[in-house]
This record gives sequence, C-alpha cells and structure tokens, in this order.
Amino acid sequence: MGGVSVTIDIAGLPPERILFEISPLAELGVALHALAEPGHHPGLHGWATATAAGLKPDLADRLHEADFLWTSTFSDVFMPFAGVRGGDGRTGATLAEELDMMDRLDDERFIACTMEFTCSSTYATGGPVDLDRALELAATRGPKQLDFVRRLMDDPASVRAWLRRLFEDCEQAFFADTWNRVRTQLAADARHKTEILRRKGLAEALRAVSPALSLDEQTAARIEADKLTVGHTTALDPAVGAGVTFLPSSFGWPHLMVLHAPGWRPVVLYPVGSPELPGPASVQLLKLRMEALAHPMRMRLCRNLARAPYTTGELADTHGITAPEVSRHLSVLKKAGLITTRRRGRYVLHQLDVSVVARLGSDFLETVLR
Repeated sequence: MGGVSVTIDIAGLPPERILFEISPLAELGVALHALAEPGHHPGLHGWATATAAGLKPDLADRLHEADFLWTSTFSDVFMPFAGVRGGDGRTGATLAEELDMMDRLDDERFIACTMEFTCSSTYATGGPVDLDRALELAATRGPKQLDFVRRLMDDPASVRAWLRRLFEDCEQAFFADTWNRVRTQLAADARHKTEILRRKGLAEALRAVSPALSLDEQTAARIEADKLTVGHTTALDPAVGAGVTFLPSSFGWPHLMVLHAPGWRPVVLYPVGSPELPGPASVQLLKLRMEALAHPMRMRLCRNLARAPYTTGELADTHGITAPEVSRHLSVLKKAGLITTRRRGRYVLHQLDVSVVARLGSDFLETVLR
C-alpha cells in the first residue's frame, strides 16, 4: 500500500476476537462531525440543516465549545470500550452504557483522548501531551476552545461531567430519534460482515468492509488500511483485551477511521453506503487543480486542511518540514482555488474548500477524508 498506511498486527489472533459491533456513542461522534462539517457529507445536508436549525442556543454554544473533539480529529473518547482496562471489545447496548465506559477511563487516558487535536504527530507513539503546545493550539481555535482546554487541565473531573451532560442532551435533542432510525441497518450490516468472516475468512470480510482495507498478502499477520497517514498498532495487547473491533457507521462516509493509539484496542469505523456526487468542473480548471494535488506532500496537507483550519506553523510541525516549504505548497493550492484563508487575531488559518474538492470527484474526497 505504498508507504502510507495504518497497520494492525493480528499474528495469532483467534478469529473470535475479531468483532463487528454497533456503537451509539461512536455514531453520535460521527453525527456531530457531520453537523459541524456538512461539506464532508454531501448526502447529509438535509439532516444537518434540519438538526442544526432545531438546536436550542445553549446546546449549540456548548457543542461549539468542544467541537475540536469531532472536527480537528475524531476523538477516541467516542470509543471508550477500546480503552477500558481488561475490556472485551464489546460496545454498550445504549448510549448511557457507553457513557459509563467513558467514565471508567482513567484520568490520563481521558485527558489524552480529549486533547488528541494537539498531538497528531505523536498519536501513534503515545507521547505525553505537551501542555504549553496544547494551549497554543487551542488559542488558534478560539476563546471557547482555549477555556475548555484550560478547564480540562485544571479539573478533568468537571470536564468529564460536563461532557457526559452534553452527550446526554444531544441524545434528548436529536440523537435518540437518529439512532433509532439507523441502528437496525447498522446491526444488519454487522451481522452480515460477521457471517462473511465466519464463512469466507478475514480477507473477504475486509474487502466487504472497504476497498481501503486488506490483509497482508505474504504473512496474513496484519491488517492494512490505505490512508494518507502512517500508523501502527497491535490487536494483541492483553491490558485492554486482545482483538480488533469493526463499527459500521451510517453517518461516516467518506471517512474510514482507525483507532490506533498505543494501549488501546484497535477499532475500525467504516461507512455503510455512499451518496452520489456531481461530476468534475471544466477541463482547464480540473487540470490546474489536479496538478496542484499531484504532489504527495500537498495531498497530505490536504488531509489536515480538510478536517480543520490550520496555521502554517502547525502544518510544519505535523509534517516535519519548514514553514517556508509549507507556505510554498499552500500558495500552489490557493492558486488552484482549493483552500481558503482567514485571520483570527494574530493567527492566519488555512482550510481546504471541501465543496470544491467534492466537485473533483468522490475518489479524491474519499481519499483525503479517509
């Protein structure tokens, strides 16, 4: 898969440790992402518009305060079953059960997974959270996000309670109806994939989940996810229970998300179904844009910029290149009309124009957002 992929070691893993489950909390996280980033999800515009219009101002404000949990990254806090010590990979039957699991995460894990947006470069190694860096990055997002991170550092217990109430209020406001509508389809998909795994083996089950997933052909000892990021984890950590969990998602397209943090059970959240997208723009414009995207580093920058606004310095740190190099790549992308730039205080933030990328075709959109 080139050199850009996320791998999961499964050597010697018994087949019964490979689970297909459904998760109300994970689906709530993806639904919140679709609500915050409707450009990523062309097929959900109607749902996102209606849901946003129905939110009470207080709930909308609180969602904005914590939005980096589902915009800049998809926080592992939405999959607590994978981080609870001695777990079995089973999700909760209800949102309340999964919020109980979230409450059982130790403080270190809770803080680390709620501050993932600060550690994209160290996520796969499990390095400690750099608190000064976290505050600096939060400041680029805005005053509410900065206040959230300060509270998280000073009093994680109060943030736990605040976050639980937020998710419970989301359930009452819109998610209970949404979950009731999609859970039957998701449960049917999980049963179907389990049956493929049982009858035809893991390689066939992975193909059925996503064309971006495969079993290492030579050894069959690892699962490979073709993503514009590099990561590695194991499904054999006894501390969290050996195994890997697959979660179907109705709101997930085009994202294929892989939880690959050290010390967590690996999880693959995969989309069920995909919407039709319009065709590409004019040939001349398409040529300009495809040339801009042909460079592998610009592709990788697009992966960040598709998820959230970034400063030049953040991108330089994340990818291990200099700020002038980042600026040159951004200039090419901007000339092709692929990114937008805005100022917030002393920070200049760049973001991919996902609506333009969508017009290039679903293959590229699905690749950068995977």
